[in-house]
Amino acid sequence: MRLWRPLARYTPLLPSPDGSPHPLKQALNNRRFSCNILVISSIVTAIILVGALRIFGLELSFASTPPDAVSLEITTEDAILSIPPNTSIPTDVHPAEDAPPLPSPTHEQVIDFSKEHLSMDEIRAMVTQTRGFYARDYSLGLGWNNVRYIIEASVLQAKLLNRTLILPSFVYARSCAYDTSVCADEAQMVNKGDAVGWNDWRDLPLDQQMAWRLPISMMLNITQLRILQPVITTAEYLQYAGLPPTIETTSGYWDRNAYHQLPDPFGIHSDLTEGKPTLFVIENSWYDPPDVMRVDMLPEGMKQRGGWTTGNASVVQSGRWETGDNGEAQLLLKSLLPDKKAVEWDEARSAVRQLASQIPEAINREMTSPPDFDNDKFIEEVLNQNGWEVLYTFQGAAGMDFVKHVVMPIRQVAPRTSIRGFVEDYVNVGADVVLLAGETHLYRKPGQMLFTSRSTQELFQRLVLHHVVPLDKVHDLARKLDFRISAMNNGRQWMASHVRRGDFVSAGWAWGNSHEGHLERVKQHLNEGRKLLQSERPYTVYSIPDITPDTSIPHRQPPQEGDRFFIATDESDPEKLRYFSDNGAIMFRDLVTFEDRHEFGWGILFSDIIGLVEQATLARASYFYGSAMSSFTGGVFNMRAVLGAERITGLAD
Repeated sequence: MRLWRPLARYTPLLPSPDGSPHPLKQALNNRRFSCNILVISSIVTAIILVGALRIFGLELSFASTPPDAVSLEITTEDAILSIPPNTSIPTDVHPAEDAPPLPSPTHEQVIDFSKEHLSMDEIRAMVTQTRGFYARDYSLGLGWNNVRYIIEASVLQAKLLNRTLILPSFVYARSCAYDTSVCADEAQMVNKGDAVGWNDWRDLPLDQQMAWRLPISMMLNITQLRILQPVITTAEYLQYAGLPPTIETTSGYWDRNAYHQLPDPFGIHSDLTEGKPTLFVIENSWYDPPDVMRVDMLPEGMKQRGGWTTGNASVVQSGRWETGDNGEAQLLLKSLLPDKKAVEWDEARSAVRQLASQIPEAINREMTSPPDFDNDKFIEEVLNQNGWEVLYTFQGAAGMDFVKHVVMPIRQVAPRTSIRGFVEDYVNVGADVVLLAGETHLYRKPGQMLFTSRSTQELFQRLVLHHVVPLDKVHDLARKLDFRISAMNNGRQWMASHVRRGDFVSAGWAWGNSHEGHLERVKQHLNEGRKLLQSERPYTVYSIPDITPDTSIPHRQPPQEGDRFFIATDESDPEKLRYFSDNGAIMFRDLVTFEDRHEFGWGILFSDIIGLVEQATLARASYFYGSAMSSFTGGVFNMRAVLGAERITGLAD
């Protein structure tokens, strides 16, 4: 309903020549006064109505309360590990006897996954088919690839607990490919240190302290992720809980108070806990302290071997392993294995050989596998009989786990009594929101846990490789750049490298003492790659599920000496970039056109989004060389594996 005539919307409200009030302005003021009277009268009427309802013992709630929101305080005096005695847990915990170990709720019939933004009815339908929400303290001061690792692990953790994952609504682009004012015209510009509460950039020039707030949907294909796992953003959660999205923290920290307050605009609730979403916090020190190996879940066979006792289902982490005297063989095997949290498979095999030579009777004749030290099943049975379990994870690069790719599955072993299942410890929590507090991705394997079965390991691979992925337009542009690079080399295969400079130079992690030395090392490795591509060899792909080779790439001849190569680099010095170009390197700026930029959209102004396109382009190279200390490189390996690249054509050191 209009409160003014159409003419009033376009007539200038200028004063009249004689100084008297403009008749149109006066009319608008009169109507505004009438509207104010109407609004005030409505509020007074609502207050009288609420008071009348309270007199008759009725409650009127404005809260949008998540399902099963109840509050029951328990203590954890029987809990084990590093949970302090008598710690009060602000939530209810109850057994869920029918909860499957790996829930897969079916919500395709009620949710349109093709939409990025779901309606509130669709969100409610999705959430009610899970046990509530799963949240994290996201470290938004990290670069995108490290944030992506945290998201990958969070998706798995939420799936294990059958909960709807809450993602941050936004992330920060850390640099602009143009003048900062250009990017500030498209996205909110903030001081990084102020936004995330870190001091890492305080000594830099002011323009280098800036970051830009981008919706997470610009970095992550939300619709593809929702096919696998129910997911919403923090802003959507706040709307669901009846709270304003504007209270979302700028750092990614889950606000234990603001996000769980009562949405009560008129102050009518006498019970201050009524309508508040309940919260259970998995404290950081509980997750995987030094004496604990965190895994997805405990298989029944493992529980039987170790005499697992479930304990009180209403107390988190109450289960425990049977403790008893270790036999001679167990003590010897422990002494033969390296003293570390997880032991490599080859080390375990060697220890079993030594055990058999020193105590032959330790090899039980009743084992299902005949004695064969080259037989993995036999080795596993010996380990199981002596208190050790085989776990599944992924190989890093150069003996480190910075890349966190999932393309090289491996096995490790750990003492059974150190193993804690994420499902066993936390699936029975009945709070609306389960929150894993603090930082858990540093110095850990992909997924932030190990797996007790090959099937769960493959589930995580599928999650990472096929669902936590960028938008389709990223791959579309990368495909164009691939053909352009090949055309520059007369249609031949081409090679590529990730040349990480920037903070790697100041940290001493960049190869070579200069940009010249760094590029020379890159060219040496690419020369080795060229010889490999020219050789005859068996074609072996990565051990991952659902490889989808890109059939759009025609058969190409191997590269020749002197061919140009593609590099993705964060180097910004014009002179150094010119040196790279003069010595055979092709960069993103040399390939992208105005038409590409217009088609892609304004996001391509930001170096972080350009980085996604560069990753997808590097994935299409016939040979790739990257840094073993870079999360960016890990993302490239994942993409290459999906496209069916040869294992031996990727190197990270």
